Amino acid sequence: MKPVNLLLLAAAALAPAPALAQPAPAAPAASGPIDQPADFEASRRAILGMAGTFRVRFDMRETTSWRADYTARDATSSGGHEVVRVIGDTGRFISLQHLLVVEHEGQPMVIKHWRQDWTYEPETVLVYAGPNRWRTEAIPAARRRGAWSQTVWQVDDSPRYGGLGRWTNTGGVMRWQSDWTWRPLARRDAVRTPRYDRYLSINRHSPTPDGGWIHWQDNEKMGLVDGRLSPFVQESLLNTYRPFSEFNVAAADTYWAATRDYWAAVRAEWTRVEGVHRGIDIIEEAQAGTVISGRLLEMGGEIQAGRMQTPAAIAEATRLIREATGGR
Repeated sequence: MKPVNLLLLAAAALAPAPALAQPAPAAPAASGPIDQPADFEASRRAILGMAGTFRVRFDMRETTSWRADYTARDATSSGGHEVVRVIGDTGRFISLQHLLVVEHEGQPMVIKHWRQDWTYEPETVLVYAGPNRWRTEAIPAARRRGAWSQTVWQVDDSPRYGGLGRWTNTGGVMRWQSDWTWRPLARRDAVRTPRYDRYLSINRHSPTPDGGWIHWQDNEKMGLVDGRLSPFVQESLLNTYRPFSEFNVAAADTYWAATRDYWAAVRAEWTRVEGVHRGIDIIEEAQAGTVISGRLLEMGGEIQAGRMQTPAAIAEATRLIREATGGR
């Protein structure tokens, strides 16, 4: 079999899919509070409810251009099959690992996808600070009271973005909504080398009545103009996760069983680097994410195939991460 670029294959696998209707929530009462804080246990149930097996649809639309010399792009959509597993739960911390399942040459292939970590009343959040830079931000006690942070990690467990928000019942819909959050460009934009270079975003997560969930992103695409950050265009992005299991779910679980110790060590090394540097600096490439992402993913495949032992892969991953983040 020819070598496979897993990141490009993942992008190709997210092919256009038919629209999926969402059941309408019950109308809220005409009187009384519209926005009510969700309690701790209800928030936990909503987060844990994002685990499962899903057919996923991604709908993206640039809605409003903020510059006369920028034309908003046409709407696009894609989709795929994803397994989401709980890989950590201590009560006030929940970690969800996404695994993408695609077909390649008639065989199922699993691609480790993104990860989301949720922390209740966090003392710090790792936030995006501009191209190739993330910084550990302290959260004052008053701001974190009753709040959950969501930290999103890339396919190689390097950081993507982090934000703070609260779970509420708003207008009859359970919802987590972040504060304004800086984010790096998604690969769909990065490969275009646009004039903007980051997003200023609000993220919302809501469970749906069918047992699925949605992730709605409101992205303001920002870039430097005459040395100052300026808005280029507004984007609305809706990710819809519908419960679905008629694909090779076992392939995802088999991959994770073979590689989870390796990926646990990779996560631990990223955490160690953040602690040493109060953040993480690492170069990213449009086609691949971080400069070491391809090799870290490749070693996961080699472990599963029996071509590499887990201790050797952990040693190489540790070396790569340390070298790419400053040598400590």
